[in-house]
Amino acid sequence: MELRSLGRTGIKVSNLCLGCMMFGGKTTAADSARIIDRAIDAGINFIDTANVYNAGRSEEATGAALKANGRRQQTILATKVHGRMGEGPNDWRNTRRHIIESCEASLRRLGTDWIDLYQIHRPDPDIPADETLRALDDLVRSGKVRYIGTSTYAAWQVVESLWTSKEYGLHRFICEQPPYHILDRRIERELVPMAQTFGIGLIPWSPLAGGMLTGKYRRDEPPPEDSRWATYNSNPAQRRRWNDRIFDALEGLEPLAKARGITMSQLALAWVMQQPGVTSPIIGPRTMEQLEDNLKAFDVTITAEDREIIDGLVPPGTHVSPYYEADFGPHPYRV
Repeated sequence: MELRSLGRTGIKVSNLCLGCMMFGGKTTAADSARIIDRAIDAGINFIDTANVYNAGRSEEATGAALKANGRRQQTILATKVHGRMGEGPNDWRNTRRHIIESCEASLRRLGTDWIDLYQIHRPDPDIPADETLRALDDLVRSGKVRYIGTSTYAAWQVVESLWTSKEYGLHRFICEQPPYHILDRRIERELVPMAQTFGIGLIPWSPLAGGMLTGKYRRDEPPPEDSRWATYNSNPAQRRRWNDRIFDALEGLEPLAKARGITMSQLALAWVMQQPGVTSPIIGPRTMEQLEDNLKAFDVTITAEDREIIDGLVPPGTHVSPYYEADFGPHPYRV
């Protein structure tokens, strides 16, 4: 484990981030607390959740665990806003109203006075960038939020936000949270060079491709009934991501991991951790067993020979499974 600067800020975060998407849902509150305690004991000081995860229950479970173990002060706690949290027309998106209301609700669920990193969960081209940033800037100035970031933005959208912050004297985004793993390397084209140029931290989500890179899925075999891919036939997004090209890559990675005496997931995590520009990949364990497996990635060094093999399976900047997708289109010009 090592500590890395989060973007161009002075705060240090562990080179793995504990994602809490499963907490308060498939992972009970009690099990969530045990996983959080173990992760912190292992040196992880960076925890990421979102208001939409299990309809707020992830934030509640995460906050309760940090209160019980007394380690809130030791952690960099991140959450997100954007997704639908009610039935009304204004109960989602990147408007000032929704951001301010959602921040107050997240603070209550997390049981904390401040959020270290408050992220916009997805871009919203119909909302002017200055409206979103002014709301976030007010939250920072009030002390309720320390830093702000984005998730699954296009490179041009991050740069637009930086220009807007400079133009209006607003706090800037310090990091971006994109999907990034061996099966989808498209952020290497523009997002990674942009982040390195402007001092933006990268905290990739789904470094194991939703579990696809764990090695438990096989070509021409149905996924396990208790896995997140069990419903891929009825889930359009998953259906696009399940194809023969994935298994071509997986079947090439398997002997590489076997030769190193490590699991596929440890190989895949270590690869993301050691890629240029990456600050801290986000793991999302559902069980303690999965966490323990993920933690062993700290001990794996990716060699030049490993990179050559992986690049041959999925060349830099390409993909075999589509994850880097959001509303990347431009919004109407506004003055």
